[in-house]
Amino acid sequence: MIRVLLVDDQHLVRAGLRMLCESSADLEVVGEAAEGGEAVRLVERLAPDVVLMDLRMPGVDGITATARILASRPATRVLVLTTFDDDEHLYPALDAGAQGFLGKDAPPEELLDAIRRTAAGESPFSGPVLRRLVDAARAAHRAEPAAPPRQGLPGLTDRERDVLALVGEGLSNAEVAARLHVAVSTVKTHVAALLDKTGAANRVRLAVLAIRDPR
Repeated sequence: MIRVLLVDDQHLVRAGLRMLCESSADLEVVGEAAEGGEAVRLVERLAPDVVLMDLRMPGVDGITATARILASRPATRVLVLTTFDDDEHLYPALDAGAQGFLGKDAPPEELLDAIRRTAAGESPFSGPVLRRLVDAARAAHRAEPAAPPRQGLPGLTDRERDVLALVGEGLSNAEVAARLHVAVSTVKTHVAALLDKTGAANRVRLAVLAIRDPR
């Protein structure tokens, strides 16, 4: 059973998330918080596996709350639920230790899958969020002074490099699988291997590596 804490300042949003989570037999909502300070206290008391974290809230915001939660309970996984105009907060939240990012307009099954993947230690990102982050990374890379050519990332198989390049385009696992004509489970295996071999903390960092070290 995956224990979930809901953090959002809108009661209707929390109610909808609770109904969705409780429709799945493997998820249990153990608490709700309307702002970050309350979330930090509830994490200490309830020890959830996954925290669904809003970013913009009165009082303690989601970024600060994420940092405080992970400082005291590093085993907790934080999955950010964000709107697409929150891009300026995504990198700070990533630096604070958030495990993944999902748009609030994500389909219900995508959200449930993201919670499970977050609990399993993966880093789920909705396609639009990932693409916006990748676009920002590309823009930053173009603005950097020209650097000497790199030798590329060592130790990757040809197929892993294919997957890495498509992650760098902002594609989801399903989209990568369709492009390469393989199963989604195969892509997940390659992404896990890439995270391990490169030391990247999450999918966004992999995308940045793909941009900086194109094959």
